[in-house]
Amino acid sequence: MNRHTLLIAVCLVLPGCALWRGGNVPAPPPSSGKTLPPVTLPTPPRDLDSIPDAVPRAEPRSRYGNPESYVVFGQTYRVQKSARGHVERGLASWYGPGFHAERTSSGEPYDMYAMTAAHKTLPIPAYVRVTHLENGRSVVVKVNDRGPFVGDRIIDLSYTAAHKLGMIRSGTAPVEIRVIEPGEETPAPALTASSTPPPITVAPATPVTPPSIGVTRYVQAGAFGARVNAEAMLARLRAAGIDNALIREANVAGRQWYRVQAGPVDQPTAVDALVERLQRAGVPDARPAHE
Repeated sequence: MNRHTLLIAVCLVLPGCALWRGGNVPAPPPSSGKTLPPVTLPTPPRDLDSIPDAVPRAEPRSRYGNPESYVVFGQTYRVQKSARGHVERGLASWYGPGFHAERTSSGEPYDMYAMTAAHKTLPIPAYVRVTHLENGRSVVVKVNDRGPFVGDRIIDLSYTAAHKLGMIRSGTAPVEIRVIEPGEETPAPALTASSTPPPITVAPATPVTPPSIGVTRYVQAGAFGARVNAEAMLARLRAAGIDNALIREANVAGRQWYRVQAGPVDQPTAVDALVERLQRAGVPDARPAHE
């Protein structure tokens, strides 16, 4: 339990974890920022390695997670009509306690201990085998969220999936992902293969506004183990003119976390604009968060 809790704490300094990582910052003056009621999260499993992989099964497409196209940071992404045969290589990252219990693009709450992942264009849900190309470890995850939208990363894994692949400390890892259909067994690729599948490209499209999914939208600036650091981030956002920022508390494995979020906003396009404002305020990993 203690070792696992320490691994979670590492998330604040890793390059791959989907949290703001600015290190310790000075305490700000007393703040009158809003604080939402705390959210109690489940105790982590004793043995993450014993958590089984996702099992592909036939499911209808998510009602909310599959717009024809959507726009993030000015880039248009088209959701694929079918996941069958999809193979891709690139960098994987992971996201953890800062987003635990937040709503995913499928409408399900994010569970950092489940075998799930986020992808930019695969239909939701989809099942993929993810293979770490440096150590040969392989897992099967269910795609139920959108992202990652940082750099050239192709998939964002849950904390448990990243742990089983051995990439928690490194934060990112080179991987191959292969879609698995229900009833299909897809072996891990041979690491000596000389050919590399070409990266998936996104065809240009006219930006459209994704349909409203009837949820409360925020943008998360970061998650901190010390409230003083959350208060400092809140002060930074307020100094940048972002007045609708707040602190939300969560308890993970007996440890208190403080999420700094801005919002709420009504439309997906407003989320993009708010993310850009946070980036200009010095928060490079600002990320949408839903309730």
